[in-house]
Amino acid sequence: MRQLLPEPIDAVDPVGLYAADQRSPQADRPWVMVNMIASIDGATAVSDRSGGLGGPADRMVFRALREVPDAILVGASTVRTEGYGPVRLDEEAVGRRRARGQTDVPRLVIVSGSLELDTTTALFADSTAPPIVVTSATADEVRRRELEKVAEVITAGSTRVSMQEMLGRLLTMGLHTVLCEGGPDLNAQLVASDLVDEWCQTFSPLLVGGDASRAAKGDVMHADGPARFRLRRLLEDDDMLLADYVRDQ
Repeated sequence: MRQLLPEPIDAVDPVGLYAADQRSPQADRPWVMVNMIASIDGATAVSDRSGGLGGPADRMVFRALREVPDAILVGASTVRTEGYGPVRLDEEAVGRRRARGQTDVPRLVIVSGSLELDTTTALFADSTAPPIVVTSATADEVRRRELEKVAEVITAGSTRVSMQEMLGRLLTMGLHTVLCEGGPDLNAQLVASDLVDEWCQTFSPLLVGGDASRAAKGDVMHADGPARFRLRRLLEDDDMLLADYVRDQ
């Protein structure tokens, strides 16, 4: 049986490690990564915010992962709850992306069926590239027209956003790697459609209790049952574990 022992995070270069991993897009969609944090009893938030679970190591890996993708995917409820702003990377990170032939920062892709997004926030006003908002054909036309002034709005799906159609559209836009940052409902839709290639999971050494959500929470499971993943990397810092799982081919 293969054993993979945790490596202290201060003994490695997380930026170099995650950037060097092979991530090839599928024929009809990008490579899809998910990055989540949870307590040891499975809670994904403390007082409705994920920040209460994290620490220096989690933030280090979060920044390293954000250097990797062509797009960062997030649900509208997470944008509102976590107070998302424009994607920012430091000059060194931008330089590494340019050397790989990528844009300076990943495009931010927001999934919203209702289009209830505040267009006056810095997320829209201060982004270097307009966010992409993905919605369905039944979305409110007035809200859509308002968002089109500050974002690139695309339709994927009739009555609700189709994950497969959305990812296909992103691939045609030249976005070959997508990092999903949640929330649990969006993650669950990707899992149910069997569209996740890599799952980065931080285990915070906290017991939270309460009714906090799990990392992927939905009422639909993939028809073929759970997908099998293998552990590619395990880092450790101050009792926090940072795991990188990839689909078991």
